[in-house]
Amino acid sequence: MLTAKVNDNKQFEVNAQNGTITLNGDTVHADWVKIAPNKYHAIIKNQSLTIELGAVDETGKLLTILINGEKYQVEITTKYDQLLKQLGFDKMSAAKVNHVKAPMPGMVLRILVNPGNAIKKGDSLLVLEAMKMENVIKATGDAVVKKIVAEEKSAVDKGQILIEFE
Repeated sequence: MLTAKVNDNKQFEVNAQNGTITLNGDTVHADWVKIAPNKYHAIIKNQSLTIELGAVDETGKLLTILINGEKYQVEITTKYDQLLKQLGFDKMSAAKVNHVKAPMPGMVLRILVNPGNAIKKGDSLLVLEAMKMENVIKATGDAVVKKIVAEEKSAVDKGQILIEFE
């Protein structure tokens, strides 16, 4: 089961099982035919519809659909999305990373990025020596390096900002 929110105001519960589709608990009978890539012709309740899938965001959960030329924004949520929202995990992915702080006191051995570099989650940013161990500090999200605050061969305290992002 999933929820489809249309144009931020109408919400539908959709269930598809064994070739049967229900919409808000009512079975929907439709004849479909694909007429082009991402374009279909359907007959639903004796009504002829041309349905075209437009833009889809990177998550695959926000769609633009054209029905007989009229544009609709559709947001899809599953039961797992709803559970993550209840637990507050939906806000975590939206949090923007503004900087990297030293996780422990130590010495910056090497800085591996430069201002203007586009980085991806998991990219190595710098090497911090602490308790005679080298620790590679990695990016926690995608960003662009704005400023390198730390200097190589300099001591840093726990919580000190090392790199700032745009």
